[in-house]
Amino acid sequence: MDPNRKLWNEQQKELQQALVQMIDPQKAIDLFMRHHAMVHSARMAGTGLWSFEDEVLDGLDEVAFRFIPPKEDHSIAWILWHLSRIEDVTMNMLVAGSSQVFSIGNWPSRLGTVSGDTGNALNKANIKLLSDSINITELLGYRIAVGRRTREIVKNLQPDEFAQQVDPKRLEKVQLEGAIQESTLWLTDYWGKKTIAGLLLMPPTRHNFVHLNEAARIKRKLQQLS
Repeated sequence: MDPNRKLWNEQQKELQQALVQMIDPQKAIDLFMRHHAMVHSARMAGTGLWSFEDEVLDGLDEVAFRFIPPKEDHSIAWILWHLSRIEDVTMNMLVAGSSQVFSIGNWPSRLGTVSGDTGNALNKANIKLLSDSINITELLGYRIAVGRRTREIVKNLQPDEFAQQVDPKRLEKVQLEGAIQESTLWLTDYWGKKTIAGLLLMPPTRHNFVHLNEAARIKRKLQQLS
């Protein structure tokens, strides 16, 4: 594993411990901010830290973003879409109890997609359709907007909020707004068992890291095919 990714992985344990123990809430927030910055574009947070996302996206043209290599299920475009939608839904609707970034700023039209869910329910044909049609420039902009909003939310969390369970009414709203499909209701069960601290570990840090590893694998395959 790349030294930067190895270090990130090791420090994830420190973040987990800080969020569970909550001896020092500000330390937990600071650790989150550091981890979160490294699984987004450097332009999102402007911290000057190594960016796993930038490393993956460096040198890719639009064709590479959209291409699904043999024996792979996803494109890098779908991965960025999925990561952005999951983070948007969980951080805004479940943690903050606010509107999704997706619901403001005319993002559906700008992205060129009628789909508003997290992408978990899409079959191969629809993943390809999304990959072929989504506006890549706007997708990168949406991802930055989601990341910045997440940081605002976490920065303003109060110490007693970290241990709170997700509000069931917020979970219901996720379904009502079409952020998840009937076939992926297991997501609300999964999220409903989490505390706010648990949601900070998965998805906006660990989930990003997992799928960026997938994107790195896809990039290697693309390079082998070229």
